[in-house]
Amino acid sequence: MNTTLRDHPAFRAEALRLKGERATRSRTLDVLDPYTGTRVGTVPLASVDDVRAAFEYAAAYQAKLTRYERSQILESAAALLRERAEEASDLISLESGLSKQDSRYEIGRVADVFKFAAIEALRDDGQSFSCDLTPHGKKRRVFSQREPLAGVIVAITPFNHPMNQVAHKIAPAIATNNRIVLKPSEKVPLSALYLADILYEAGLPAPMLQVLTGDPREIADELITHPLVELVTFTGGVAIGKYIAAKAAYRRVVLELGGNDPLIVLDDADLERAATLAVQGSYKNSGQRCTAVKRMLVQKSVAADFTDLVVEKTRAWSFGDPFDASNQMGTVIDAAAAQLFEARVNEAVANGARLRIGNQRNGALYSPTVLDGVDPSMTLVREETFGPVSPIITFDTLDDAIRISNGTAFGLSSGVCTNRQDAITRFINELRVGTVNVWEVPGYRIELTPFGGIKDSGLGYKEGVQEAMKSFTNLKTFSLPWE
Repeated sequence: MNTTLRDHPAFRAEALRLKGERATRSRTLDVLDPYTGTRVGTVPLASVDDVRAAFEYAAAYQAKLTRYERSQILESAAALLRERAEEASDLISLESGLSKQDSRYEIGRVADVFKFAAIEALRDDGQSFSCDLTPHGKKRRVFSQREPLAGVIVAITPFNHPMNQVAHKIAPAIATNNRIVLKPSEKVPLSALYLADILYEAGLPAPMLQVLTGDPREIADELITHPLVELVTFTGGVAIGKYIAAKAAYRRVVLELGGNDPLIVLDDADLERAATLAVQGSYKNSGQRCTAVKRMLVQKSVAADFTDLVVEKTRAWSFGDPFDASNQMGTVIDAAAAQLFEARVNEAVANGARLRIGNQRNGALYSPTVLDGVDPSMTLVREETFGPVSPIITFDTLDDAIRISNGTAFGLSSGVCTNRQDAITRFINELRVGTVNVWEVPGYRIELTPFGGIKDSGLGYKEGVQEAMKSFTNLKTFSLPWE
């Protein structure tokens, strides 16, 4: 692969996805392969004027697709993506450094998002309520229906799942007949543009989806404050999410922010099974998942044996060239991210943690890393370390495990390895997170199900196709005489 890829018609990079040629073409942004540092594409840098033009173009269009038409567009897009899965996964690996194993898996997830949205688009979203239920009731019936937003949806997506994060914004918008302006991460814009092209080919009217590529420092404020914007949906870091919430003022805001997700291992657990989940949860997608295993909380009596198993499995976890299909892990997003992980691990070691394996860096390539003797107060586990690092913290009692798990600012997800029903019940009821997965990694879900966190991980609103469709609509009620 080389820079000629940017000329492939399927990878067209337009600053605005418009039928007209309004976008400014003079300024561009290079997209780099994190593994080689070479340029793999070029996209335009949208200006504030481009943002305004996108909103005006969207607002001038009234989406009137039937449920069947919306469903067919999404079904067709899923089929097209599955047919081109290898090409699409190549693009993800090129611009993100994710291994081919990870990028192929992501394509399957994106197709699932479209499939579920296609099904949900056909579902009757209304309810009815009888009114003659009390002595003062009337012979009437109240009905409800969901309607698309009057304004435009703005979606801002991160780098870690270049195509799936985008799909989780776009598909529910299409399913609900909304118009959406998408700003993908400037680090991985090509996957978003590729996905938009597939949707246009599947029959999506252009005004319903526009993709803006550019520098968030230049265009973000206009994206979240323009008068035509009714909802902002953002996935990314806590600081930016809180900025958006403050800046967006009287607009609907859906935030899916960071995580500091524990895998909790009790002394009755099958340690082989738990260690397998631990390394998968830590290293898949190069550890760059908000629901990756960020902390391993292990009961002291089994900590030594569990740690040995994690080290053994980490040593076997292959990493390197993303396009070597035998590698389970590629790079992280860039060299700066790898440097941050290295620095946090070094700081933890300087403060008493023990490095068991890893902490080797070469540019954006960072090795899977295991530490034990980690204290909950260390930056490595107090903050979200968004990479392939496995910090092991020990605890004595169930109360300790719950206290340590809840002891960070985040509250996204968790995984629990135990067969004790009393412990499982307490974890479900007492962990301050959006999800508790028993005998699974914190990130387990299907694309349909509710997903989201509390505290610094989000405002409690959920994503996932069903919940996003609710967020992207207004609920209207009406009543009629009903004999």
